[in-house]
Amino acid sequence: MLGMTRPPPTRPHIGFGTSSRLTSYSSAAIEWADEDAWDSGSDSESAAPKPLYSRKSSSIDNAVPQQTATPAQPVPNRKRTPSTSSLAFSYTHVNAPSPSSYSPQTEPPIQTSPKASWTMVSKPSETGIAKEDEKTPVDKRRVSEEFDVDEIVLGSMDLEASTSKPNRGSVERDNIRPDVSDIAHDPLHWIRRRHEENSRTRSRNSEASGHTKTASQLMREQSIKTNRRNKFVEFLLAEDINIVELRKMAWNGIPEELRPVAWQLLLGYMPLPAALRSSTLIRKREEYSSLVELSFARGRDGLDQQIWHQIEIDVPRTRPGVQLWMNATAQKCIERILYVWAIRHPASGYVQGINDLVTPFFQVFLSSYITTDPELFDPSLLPKNVLNAIEADSFWCLSRLLDGIQDNYIFAQPGIQRSVKRMAELVARIDAPLAAHLQSENVEFMQFAFRWMNCLLMREMSVKNTIRMWDTYLAEGPDAFSQFHLYVCSAFLIKWSKKLQEMDFQGIIMFLQSLPTQSWTDHDIELLLSHAFVLNSTWQNAQSHFQA
Repeated sequence: MLGMTRPPPTRPHIGFGTSSRLTSYSSAAIEWADEDAWDSGSDSESAAPKPLYSRKSSSIDNAVPQQTATPAQPVPNRKRTPSTSSLAFSYTHVNAPSPSSYSPQTEPPIQTSPKASWTMVSKPSETGIAKEDEKTPVDKRRVSEEFDVDEIVLGSMDLEASTSKPNRGSVERDNIRPDVSDIAHDPLHWIRRRHEENSRTRSRNSEASGHTKTASQLMREQSIKTNRRNKFVEFLLAEDINIVELRKMAWNGIPEELRPVAWQLLLGYMPLPAALRSSTLIRKREEYSSLVELSFARGRDGLDQQIWHQIEIDVPRTRPGVQLWMNATAQKCIERILYVWAIRHPASGYVQGINDLVTPFFQVFLSSYITTDPELFDPSLLPKNVLNAIEADSFWCLSRLLDGIQDNYIFAQPGIQRSVKRMAELVARIDAPLAAHLQSENVEFMQFAFRWMNCLLMREMSVKNTIRMWDTYLAEGPDAFSQFHLYVCSAFLIKWSKKLQEMDFQGIIMFLQSLPTQSWTDHDIELLLSHAFVLNSTWQNAQSHFQA
């Protein structure tokens, strides 16, 4: 299936009427929703403390309410209905933070000498206070007042040796593209410039070779990956883009450097005609800036306290251990995006799990402006106008995605209930022995598939794997995040069929809550998507396999 040349045509979303069988799932869904079944954590006040920000109405970056002298009162939890399956709940409800909900980050070991010790590397503040003698004991309060602490490194106590190392901030600034303002105005700016430079280089090489080569000869000399990328570039640089052809090209994955533009086009956020793109981006970003200023105009006291309280708890728990999502600047951006979206959609408001869906957009759009891994970059180093553009683009693209699955997040979450019910019926047809074993062990699909539908499998995979999977989702069309995702989840469960049939209830639940997907690559994702495509092609039009 990886070698296919044409993705499946967009198929209509399957609707279902009221069913008596849906009642059991409905009650279970409400109960599980109350108990935070997707492992986002409880509403405990023990969450990581939030940094204090000041607000200036003229800047998106500062549009965060000030903390008042009186601490905010915790919002009481809703009354919870006693579970009818306490044993199942005991194995599926995990208090936050839950490292098993995410793929762990693997970092290289720090090389230290036998006499290594912690050294604080500081830089003078703008007040110009002279540095004290190195032998003078360091007063932490004076350090915080007189110096901007840049970083803490593991090494000797010799300040001269520490200061001789390159400054981390300056190294990260070297990873910022020199023309970021031009890219913010025209997302294809650097792609166009690089394409022109490559064209001139190929022309000079052709002349130096002493003979003229045909286009077919040049293509044969290029790798398949490079050739495919060049076709993508030429397609995106067209004055008017054919969305059908773009979906065909995107189904098998989008080149990393072209993904930000392709996603915005596939979501309908950026216009297909090139002449309209710059003006549209300017207008949408200004509109988002106005929404932020309006939402936070009255400070913290003017916010919906229940929504803001839950967002403040969830955002620091988004992707724990990943440097980008532990960064205060990135967290501020995500908080504003979630709050503005929530108050603009009162039917659903903010629901735990939506915070995960922002991360692929922010990470992809950030990659447009840097030359390093976004997960290791400090976004505070970017110019304010560029960071505001990333935040605004992420907000509008998230809104486009959620428009197609909003019934997953309204009261009682009927979209998720419907998808889980259909998944159970589909697996019973595709893998009857697995379905029978789950039933014999009293394992209900709601106990594990609820999170798969609510977070779009993001708790089971890394953001990088999710980004590759969303290339295909966006290529499938607007219904893919509800319709095609159903077949992806079914293929995902069946992949572990043999192992699951050898486990009892406890083993099944714990295994599905912590799947061995930490080392998955794009190849694994493509195999999963190929299996889902086969299931989709086979069963989508066979309406009888879904019981009324």
